[in-house]
Amino acid sequence: MEAREALQELCAALRAVLARVREGEPGEGREPFEPTRFWDALGQTFKETSQEATKLSLAFSRSPLPSAENCQKLSDDVQNAILAVATVYYWLPKGQGTTLRKMVRDATTEVVEGMIQLTETIIISPLESLSQEQLISTGGVWEACEQVSNLPRNNQAAVVSALTACLSVVKDALEEMENALVEGQDPYSDITEDEDLGFRGNRDTYWSEADRKLLSSCMGLIKASKACLKKVLSVVKAYGKAESPEQIAQLDDLADIANEISPSVDELALSMYPPVNQLAVRLNAAKLASVLKKVLEITKTSHVCPPSEEGWVKFLIGAVDHNMDKIKNFTQGEL
Repeated sequence: MEAREALQELCAALRAVLARVREGEPGEGREPFEPTRFWDALGQTFKETSQEATKLSLAFSRSPLPSAENCQKLSDDVQNAILAVATVYYWLPKGQGTTLRKMVRDATTEVVEGMIQLTETIIISPLESLSQEQLISTGGVWEACEQVSNLPRNNQAAVVSALTACLSVVKDALEEMENALVEGQDPYSDITEDEDLGFRGNRDTYWSEADRKLLSSCMGLIKASKACLKKVLSVVKAYGKAESPEQIAQLDDLADIANEISPSVDELALSMYPPVNQLAVRLNAAKLASVLKKVLEITKTSHVCPPSEEGWVKFLIGAVDHNMDKIKNFTQGEL
């Protein structure tokens, strides 16, 4: 009973740390930020947390169970390791970039959440045995702690990582729509006939000729989204810097607006499936076009876009306008 009580108290303490990490904001700190010191310390605290997870898991997986005193020490060691992770996270000042800070915060919360899950699993598992759930939870903490080596080390690298993730989602959405359009008039052809409802011969599951003309311009807009992200990613890699507050802020602005591309593409793609509501398609297309133009405008006025790169920005703005004009023409009767 004492062992479970100690673990329940540990859980409560870890949840309090998690809430502070999620809600709190790192301060600027009194001393100048030293990146090498920060990353070394963060790596060390993640490593120590991984080791404490192993010790905790092993202690409750065999006989004899730890004494009340040892159980308290194990709990204190886990709590101290997690507090150290949170403390080092708070060393990272806002001025290093909000994109970088969010990625470090996400990695930190994942470690704390993993340790909470492990502790809860031990509480509900039979003591003196190593359950499958406990093994999985322990492995989850190890995996979360290993993430520290993959974290970007500055805001430029963080924005590259964020843009890469956005591009991957947009590529998938584009490929899915291309496949649906190639498969013919019925985008739901992979759905089998329902035994109760009978043959799926509803016209609402097919594209009309008018739909297909509209969808062609929508696909042009989604392709422009992919091209936009590819080019922006390319210039951030080539010219992006995180040396001055202005450069860091420009990169954050770019990442923030670029993050709106993939959900906007998803909304447009969903509205393109039959039965097509042409007004909904027009509204979703207009939203995506607006986001794309903002991304391109922010790129053009930032340090990542020297004069030699302005040509493709103008070209893509033209492509967005061209496709949006066609969508407006096709849907004029819906207004």
